[in-house]
Amino acid sequence: MKLCVFQGTFNPIHSVHIKVAKFAKEYYKFDNILFIPAFIPPHKNVDKDLANHRFNMVKLAISDFDFFKISDIEYKRNENSYTYNTIKELYKIYDIEGKINFIIGTDAFLNIESWYEANKLKDLVHFIVFKRTNDFNESDFDFLKDKNYDFEFAPMQYIDISSTKLRENIHRGTSIKNMELPVVREYIKKNGLYK
Repeated sequence: MKLCVFQGTFNPIHSVHIKVAKFAKEYYKFDNILFIPAFIPPHKNVDKDLANHRFNMVKLAISDFDFFKISDIEYKRNENSYTYNTIKELYKIYDIEGKINFIIGTDAFLNIESWYEANKLKDLVHFIVFKRTNDFNESDFDFLKDKNYDFEFAPMQYIDISSTKLRENIHRGTSIKNMELPVVREYIKKNGLYK
C-alpha cells in the first residue's frame, strides 16, 4: 500500500486541508490518505476538551471521500501525540510499499529537528512539504537535506488560510468564504465551539 499520512491538530479542519490531501492523493497516486488528529499535540497549546470534537470534525469532513481514512491511533494512547511513535505503530499495522509519506507544512518542517526522536523519524518517512507562506525559498531547507532528511516540495500553490484565522473569525461571528466546510460549520454551531 502506498500510504500517506496527514497528521495535525485540525482545530478545526477546513477546506485547504481537504485540498492539500486531494492534491497529494492525485499527484502522487497514493492509495490512501490517512488523517491522524493529534490527541495532545506536544508543540501546540490546544484545549484538551476539544480533542473529541476535533476528531469528530475530521471524520465528518472526509466522509464523502473513499480514499480518505481516519485513525484514532493517537487517541487510544491517551498521551502526548509523538509522530515517531505513531509512525512506528503504523508500520506494524499496514503493509507499506516503500516508506510512509508524511504531509507537512514548510513552517513545521523548518522546526522538524525539535520533534521527539526526529533523528530516527527522518529514516522512517518521506516528507511531502507544502508551502505555508508566499516568500517560500527552497534553499532555506538545504540544511535538512545535508542531514539526510528525505523530502520533496509539493507543487501546489500556496493558499492563505489557517485554522487560527478560522477560529478567530468564528469567534467574531464572521466567515471566510470558501474556507469553511459546511458540515464542520454546522458541527461547530451545534456544539457551540470557539466562542
